[in-house]
Amino acid sequence: MGDVAMTVPVLLSLLRLNPQLKLRILTRPFFTPIFKDIPNIEVIAADLKNKHRGIPGIYRLAKTLKKDSISGIADLHNVLRTKILRLFFFGTGLPFIQLNKGRKEKRNLTRWKEKDISPLKSTHERYADVFRKMGYSVELKPVDTLARRSASKAAEEYAFKESKKLIGIAPFAAFQGKMYPLDLMEQVLEYLNNTNKYKILLFGGGSEEIAHLEEFESHFEHCSSPAGRLSFEQELELISHLDLMVSMDSGNGHLAAMFGIPTLTLWGITHPYAGFTPYGQPMENSIMADRGKYPMIPTSVYGNKYPKGYEQVMQTIEPEIVINRITALMGE
Repeated sequence: MGDVAMTVPVLLSLLRLNPQLKLRILTRPFFTPIFKDIPNIEVIAADLKNKHRGIPGIYRLAKTLKKDSISGIADLHNVLRTKILRLFFFGTGLPFIQLNKGRKEKRNLTRWKEKDISPLKSTHERYADVFRKMGYSVELKPVDTLARRSASKAAEEYAFKESKKLIGIAPFAAFQGKMYPLDLMEQVLEYLNNTNKYKILLFGGGSEEIAHLEEFESHFEHCSSPAGRLSFEQELELISHLDLMVSMDSGNGHLAAMFGIPTLTLWGITHPYAGFTPYGQPMENSIMADRGKYPMIPTSVYGNKYPKGYEQVMQTIEPEIVINRITALMGE
């Protein structure tokens, strides 16, 4: 989801500088609401579980795409499925430009010994390079974010009953090495709740995460969890109205940043230098685990690999550090 959200500023820049373009976005059905309200975009939902499953399904998808009058394909994913899709366009003469993921540089950054700890090209710029290779201008600017969305009645129930500033908190990540300990996050929530200044919206997904969020909701008066109660599209409506998002190195941070929302991210065994910082956020909005104590950080790009003894790297981020940055960003 984060990878998909990171395409949005790039597409907005592309369309801003090349207004004659019409884009067809091939993505999973669930992600369709991300591209809502962007002009000159048509979303094609890939049914990877049924119609477009496996090699025969990708062949059917290629046949469908060939019926459209497309002038080229920008592969912003560069995975096995898109490599197979490319084979079905062999001999058509259509440009099929694939993302350069910078795997070698990322291996050098994340190797556990003799690492090269220097910032790499951002994923946003890597996406932009794909379109540049196709001959289009892309120049990323702060204006390349989505407008605030109108809130449905269901979304309004969560956000607008009180005249308080809205803080979103997404405390989960795909891998444990990227997740702030819940007991420490609870301390952050307790402080924010007790100020009586903020409405705190909790984001997550899946039964286990939802259960934790509902527990926080029951403990703190000013916390609400739309998780499992609103659709993804309605959650995006809420996110677009936030004054601040606090996220791990995960998708919710990128969803907020695509709306131009100030986004504070907490980093464990991953690191902003790998190029996955949310769009338009200054480095001071990235709070990192202590590399003095854990010098092998970053140990992986995605947070799924780390040496023994690195299970608790997030413990080095004191709740006071998080609270101080939140209050600074909220103008307190």
